[in-house]
Amino acid sequence: MMDRIPEEELMQGEAQAKAYAFADFSKPHNLFVETFLEKFPGIRPDFNDVVLDLGCGPCDITRRFAQSYAGAGFHAIDGSAVMLKFGQELNEKAGLTARIKLIETSLPDVNLPQEYYHTIISNSLLHHLVDPLSLWETIQKHAKPFAHIFVMDLTRSADEQTVKFLSSVYAANEPVILKEDFENSLRASYTIKEVRKQLDEMNLGNLQVEEVSDRHMVIYGVL
Repeated sequence: MMDRIPEEELMQGEAQAKAYAFADFSKPHNLFVETFLEKFPGIRPDFNDVVLDLGCGPCDITRRFAQSYAGAGFHAIDGSAVMLKFGQELNEKAGLTARIKLIETSLPDVNLPQEYYHTIISNSLLHHLVDPLSLWETIQKHAKPFAHIFVMDLTRSADEQTVKFLSSVYAANEPVILKEDFENSLRASYTIKEVRKQLDEMNLGNLQVEEVSDRHMVIYGVL
């Protein structure tokens, strides 16, 4: 297994954020929502609650969730102002600004409109964090009893050859800036073994960790 190579925690560049915001992530982001529905079949699309989305970026997954859960509101946080700018534009186009509240704040000391949430989701944030435990600390701090937790992230590739292969399969037609970002993310991601160790350190060993594609894992469960 190749050693982890960290990448920048926040996407602050205008060009990078714009490329990410308008890229087609329908397959992995639909996988996120579909897998959530599979793992938590008891949550109905019309439930009246507020979902906390940690590291929302330009809110593509938040919007997909909003379409599946028509009765839910969302507090979507990110530390990048430029990402949230594009998120706001796209939320306006989708007519979802009333349901999705964007908040510029960073882990672990997040500033939220409410203290506790019954559902907390996060996509592709973990591998960006200098301290991965800050994600689990934030979830612990702001989860209601019996909260539903669902996190998806990339898994680190075994070697550089695998990085290049996955890039050729999934990012061949993307702009260079996105292709490089995808490859860097594969190098910066954690292994399933490392994530399980993080959860054990935080007394979250009851959460499940599963591989769901050749490059994704999900961490989920009820606290």
